[in-house]
Amino acid sequence: MWKCPKCGREFSKKNQSHTCGKKPKTVDEYMLGYDEPIRKQLLIVRKCLREALPDAIEKISWSMPTYWNQHTIIHFAANKNHIGLYPGPEAVLYFADKLDTYGYKYSKGSIQIPYSNELPCDLIKEIAIWCYERRNQV
Repeated sequence: MWKCPKCGREFSKKNQSHTCGKKPKTVDEYMLGYDEPIRKQLLIVRKCLREALPDAIEKISWSMPTYWNQHTIIHFAANKNHIGLYPGPEAVLYFADKLDTYGYKYSKGSIQIPYSNELPCDLIKEIAIWCYERRNQV
């Protein structure tokens, strides 16, 4: 068992990524839960998604920033070593070749973008638009 020194929450994994304290109610609150280097990366993902999905509603769902427009389009979140992008399993399967080109790890419904990599805004936008246009369910 590991206990976060900031908020006191206990987790089974040591140094498990989480938002300290209460669950965030807004995306701004979510962002403020992270230190500057990670927050900067989260803001870039947010900007990419806002540009790709200008009519989508931005909200918190499953304790993650989420974009919604008549259905959930995509989520993203900060993790220990990467930004997690959660477009759903169909999107991951569709974009697998491009994800392999970038060398990203992915699994059913999730994509890991390491903090050490430059964020691929064009790819993030392409995935988000694909999810929206196909009413892809996350």
